[in-house]
Amino acid sequence: MMRRRWILPALGMGSLFAMAAGCAHAQRGPLVADRPDFTEAAATVGRGVVQLEFGYTYEHDRPEGSRGGVWTHSLGEPLLRIGVLGESLELRLGLSPVSVGAGADGRSFTETGMEDLYLGTKLLLAEQEGLRPALAILPQVTVPTGGDAFTSDRTLPGVNFIYGWDLSETVALSGSTQMNRALSEAGGGGPRGGEEEYAEWAQSAVAGFSVGARAGVYAEWFAFFHAEPEGTRAEHYANGGFTWSFSDDLQWDVRAGVGLNESAADFFAGTGLVVRFP
Repeated sequence: MMRRRWILPALGMGSLFAMAAGCAHAQRGPLVADRPDFTEAAATVGRGVVQLEFGYTYEHDRPEGSRGGVWTHSLGEPLLRIGVLGESLELRLGLSPVSVGAGADGRSFTETGMEDLYLGTKLLLAEQEGLRPALAILPQVTVPTGGDAFTSDRTLPGVNFIYGWDLSETVALSGSTQMNRALSEAGGGGPRGGEEEYAEWAQSAVAGFSVGARAGVYAEWFAFFHAEPEGTRAEHYANGGFTWSFSDDLQWDVRAGVGLNESAADFFAGTGLVVRFP
């Protein structure tokens, strides 16, 4: 399933309209958001800027061999980004209410609650210069504050490396490489019924295109590689979306995607808003 903290606060993800306008920090420039795509922007929000990103995502999956389906509603998906100290540093906080349901043979159940708190710090390491991309690093962690059905019951750290190139005034390429700690139900000795920690890698690549002064579109591939105790499995996804800037400080987005292999969720779609308080 895609219901994991590294996607939803971020389902995270960058504004392609803003990417195509430049990877530099955006205290007074175009709005740079980390949604709706999975790949985050290398840019920070800028010193003294507070930016709120939020939305909704629906996901559906029919596991292999199952006669029923599993659906997830991610409600709110708030990500708060605050520019501190200099132009290249921001603090991040995310918290997401979710509702997960499953059904088969005319019966269904639903579980609703809060996921674990997400905390992060994004640091812009370098602006783009020639062939060298804009570079950023994002140390991140989830803290076990969620509901019983959604908490990991432990702190899970990770790190995200982000890089992007402006190819022209209207075209941009970007990517990210992540390594996060995750939990597997295999093995024994864990705090929640035998769960064990393992390394989860994530890789993404996205192309963004600005369309006029206010609109942007993107196409993206991303994947998760689960180095679980019993072996490695992968999930591959493709998605695309659209952004529209109502003003310099307000942006709307919509996106949809599909899983590309049996391990991935079948389908997801969402929409959201970004509000900047300069």
